Amino acid sequence: MTPEINLKAQAIRADPYPTYARLRKESPVVVIKHPIFGKAYYLTRYNDVVSSFTDPRLANDRRNAVEGRDPLDRWWVPRLFKIFQKNMLSSDAPDHRRQRDLVHKAFTPRRVEEMKQTVEKIVGELLDAAQKKQTVDLIADFALPLPLTVISEMMGVPEEDRLTFHQQMGGLLDNLTGPVGFLLQTPNAFNMMRFFRKLIRLRREEPRDDLLTALVQAEEQGDRLSEDELISMIFLLLLAGHETTVNLIGNGTLALLQHPEQLQKLRENPELIGSAVEELLRYGNPVDQPSPRFAREDIHLEGHVIPRGAVVMPLLASANRDEAMFENADKLDITRKPNRHVAFGLGAHYCLGAPLARLEGTIALQHLVRRFPMMKLAVPEEQLRWRGSIGLRGLKALPLRLE
Repeated sequence: MTPEINLKAQAIRADPYPTYARLRKESPVVVIKHPIFGKAYYLTRYNDVVSSFTDPRLANDRRNAVEGRDPLDRWWVPRLFKIFQKNMLSSDAPDHRRQRDLVHKAFTPRRVEEMKQTVEKIVGELLDAAQKKQTVDLIADFALPLPLTVISEMMGVPEEDRLTFHQQMGGLLDNLTGPVGFLLQTPNAFNMMRFFRKLIRLRREEPRDDLLTALVQAEEQGDRLSEDELISMIFLLLLAGHETTVNLIGNGTLALLQHPEQLQKLRENPELIGSAVEELLRYGNPVDQPSPRFAREDIHLEGHVIPRGAVVMPLLASANRDEAMFENADKLDITRKPNRHVAFGLGAHYCLGAPLARLEGTIALQHLVRRFPMMKLAVPEEQLRWRGSIGLRGLKALPLRLE
C-alpha cells in the first residue's frame, strides 16, 4: 500500500502530472487505496494501460473474476450505485454486447453528423448570451449547457429537470470519498432513482422518437433489459453523454490560454481544429480513470504479482503523458501526429459517445476561438479549482473575459 499518495488531494487534482511522471519512472504499477474499492493496483505507463483494455486476464465484471463479497455490497452504499454495477462499462461479453447493441445506433458517426446543425445552433445561442456579459463562467455558461442539452434531447429528458439532474450527479461524483461521503449523498442518490423511474414512467405512457423510449420498449420485450439494467443504462448515458464533453471544452480552453502560441496558431489556421481537439483530449484528459478491471488470475507485471480478484485501475491521464510514447509529452502541440491517445479507452469498451464528444468539442472550440480572439482568464490561474472526482478531471469554474 502507498498511503502517502492521495489522488484526491487538491494539489494532485490541480496538477497530477508530476506525480504520474514520478510513478511511471519509479513505480509503474503502484498500490493505492481507492475510496470505494479499497486496495487497487494502478497502471501508469502507456503500454500497460493499453494492454489492460484487451487483456483476457482482466474482467470488467468482478463476478467474472472472483466469487465473494462485492466492494459495493455495503450498507452505506446507496442502491443506485449497486444498480450502476449492471451497466455496460461493468459487464463482459455476452452481456456487454447485448447492452451496447441497444444504443450504438444512436451514436454512430453518421447519426452524430446529422446532429451538427443542432449543435451549431446551441453553440451560437450560448455564445450570443455570453457576449452580453463582461465576465462569464465558461463552464456554467457554455461548456455545461451545450452537451447537457444535446444528450437530454436525445434521451428525452424534460428541460425543467436537466440542471437539477446535473447538480445531483455532480454531488455524487465529487463527494464519494468513503462511507461518510456515501452517506451524505444518500438523499441525492434517492432523488436520482426517483428521477429515473419518473423518466421510465413518462416514456411508457408517452412514447416518443428518442433513445429513452427505445430503451424502455426494449426492456418491455422481456429478454433485453431488466429494470435495473435500464436504470443503470440511463444513468450511464446521461453521465457519459455530457460530463466528458464539459471537461473537454473547459480543460481544452484553459490549455489553449496557458499556451498562447498554440491558441494563436489555431486562430490563424482554423483547419487545425481536428488535430487540436485530439491533442486537447490527450493533454487535458477529461477522464482521468475509467471503470476498474478485476484480475481473473494472478498476473505478474512490472515486478508486482497482482492477485486474482484484485482491482486494476488504468490511469488514462498518466498514459497520455507518457514520454515513452509521446515526444515532449508535457507540451501542448495542436499539430501532433500521430496522436494515439487513450482518452476514450480502447477495445470492446471504447467510449460509445466518442463521436458525439468530438463533434461537440470541435464546434464549441472552433466558434469560441473565432468569435472571441482576445478572451483571457478573469482570475489568476492559481485561484482555479478542480472538481473532487478522481474519475473525471474537470474545473469547477472557468471565469473568462471574452473581450
